Amino acid sequence: MPKRTYGEILGFPQGSTFANRSELATSQVHRPNQGGICGGADGAESIVVSGGYVDDEDYGDEIVYTGQGGNDPSTKRQIADQKLILGNLGLARSQLDGNPVRVIRGAGGDPKYSPTTGLRYDGLFRVVDHWTATGIDGFKIRRYRLVALESADPPPDPPPTDTDTGAVRVEATIQRLVRSTAVALAVKRLHDYTCQVCGIQLSTPAGPYVEAAHIQPLGKPHNGPDIAGNILCLCPNHHVLFDAGAIYVAASGQVRDAANDAVMGDLRTANGHSLDWAYLEYHREHHISDEKTG
Repeated sequence: MPKRTYGEILGFPQGSTFANRSELATSQVHRPNQGGICGGADGAESIVVSGGYVDDEDYGDEIVYTGQGGNDPSTKRQIADQKLILGNLGLARSQLDGNPVRVIRGAGGDPKYSPTTGLRYDGLFRVVDHWTATGIDGFKIRRYRLVALESADPPPDPPPTDTDTGAVRVEATIQRLVRSTAVALAVKRLHDYTCQVCGIQLSTPAGPYVEAAHIQPLGKPHNGPDIAGNILCLCPNHHVLFDAGAIYVAASGQVRDAANDAVMGDLRTANGHSLDWAYLEYHREHHISDEKTG
């Protein structure tokens, strides 16, 4: 698979314009000369919204985007069902992994939000939902709801503020998403997307899902580092329980229930993922009483 570039492309800030698809591809903001989605099974980095599908809905900071496939380019009508493959799978994967998607609007899109000529890069969006629906033409389509990162609809885990990083907010948002996603994804892959507590791998149509839990939290006042040694690979249930201090990892490597100190099992490990146990000690110090740390 080609190396994905998530987030901004250096030299092309939001609002950058392009005369045509060739110029856009050269910039790397959206690499394909044709096709509305730049992505594959590992994720999607960019999309073009240009009126190519009759089911697209553009609301400015929110887009209900139609996946690729089954479309007659001469009429822009749907003539076949869409499948969860290629770029469609990539957008679904980006929802699971939290990767930002660059959105480019073309002159053929909704006149209210699109340039009058050429194409324009309109910033980073995140995929917050995807589903299957019957489109206007009666065929099954893949639909994706994308919301601008800076919209009033905040992500579940808001990016750090200016005071957290000392950087400009937009840059901090981009850097945090890209760096955190890359480190977290590496840890998830080492564990084959399997929870280190329960050993369960959740399967979705877009692939396996698991979450990266920072042991010593990022941002003030904890200021934990965004490195593999400070990350656990957990299912959503155990991620919530760990963050809330309902479970903890003892110095012995056992996972224990904080309510009754019952042993739930040993923390699962994976070759290549070296935890720094100082961060687990930090977690115990901030959540667990002294008599429950052995």
